[in-house]
Amino acid sequence: MTSLPFMPSREGMPDGHLVERRLSGEKLLHGRFLEAWRDTVELPDGVTSTREYLVHPGAVVIVPLIETPDGFKVVIERQYRYPVQQVMVEFPAGKLEPGERIYDCAWRELLEETGYRAAEWARAGTMHPVISYSTEFIDIWFARGLSLGERSLDEGEFLDVEQVSPEQLLEWCREGRVTDAKTMTCMLWLQNWLSGGWPLHWRRAEQCDAEETPPPASGKFGE
Repeated sequence: MTSLPFMPSREGMPDGHLVERRLSGEKLLHGRFLEAWRDTVELPDGVTSTREYLVHPGAVVIVPLIETPDGFKVVIERQYRYPVQQVMVEFPAGKLEPGERIYDCAWRELLEETGYRAAEWARAGTMHPVISYSTEFIDIWFARGLSLGERSLDEGEFLDVEQVSPEQLLEWCREGRVTDAKTMTCMLWLQNWLSGGWPLHWRRAEQCDAEETPPPASGKFGE
């Protein structure tokens, strides 16, 4: 059993009538970077129930942009994802290491997986891909002014890197060829940025390196 650091009060909250309060927690699995928990919670009507979920360290996804005479291209990856037993088309992404800053993770993953360094970065926002059973968040970053170097994949990591037009990638989303949730969310952002609807605040890499990007607020689960 665990201590109870996360017990939100319903008083004074706009959606307080919907909040569930954690009463106790049991760790079911401690993996290499994931933990599985079963919590007992009090529902808004006072009845108790259980919630099973994964504690995840958080991750980043990067939309790398390359300007060409014919318009923008984006850098994508093809990688086999074991849980779904297929090769997926997706944007570069990766999980946060313990104590790692979010921007540092974005910079590292882009370089390690694709070999690209970016002169300018823009943070678009945060998504929660699996809100029903995981604490995972994914921070969305755009990168441009790319220069290509050597990539440095993790041991046991295998992936191909390609360039495609936003129009092509959007068509793959429509056809169902792209089903990765973070990539489809990034395409929503990319579409709206290219049309001028959603602005991005671009900063030099040195500025990003000097600033801290706070993770999204959440309860202290799994303690």
